[in-house]
Amino acid sequence: MYAIIETGGKQYRVEEGSVLNVELLSADAGSEVGFDRVLAVKKEDRLEVGQPFLDGVSVRGKVLDHGKGKKIIVFKYKAKKNYRRKQGHRQPFTRVLIEKIEV
Repeated sequence: MYAIIETGGKQYRVEEGSVLNVELLSADAGSEVGFDRVLAVKKEDRLEVGQPFLDGVSVRGKVLDHGKGKKIIVFKYKAKKNYRRKQGHRQPFTRVLIEKIEV
């Protein structure tokens, strides 16, 4: 069984026991989080799709920790004008363990 959820403007395919990195959530490490924006659920050989979300279906997870992703370099320049700007960025994330898909 798996579900497709939406959080932080992105969609994720999750199964019970899977670990995923989502956009930063305002929850402490070790606390429970719920995702109620479920787009689809696949059980055995049936696929239920929402319009756009499924009613009465939610996904429970547990926050493992928070972190930052790999560093990316944002570099702007204009040729022949001696204009150069270099900036780094590390996107914060929350690591979540999916515990239960409640149908």
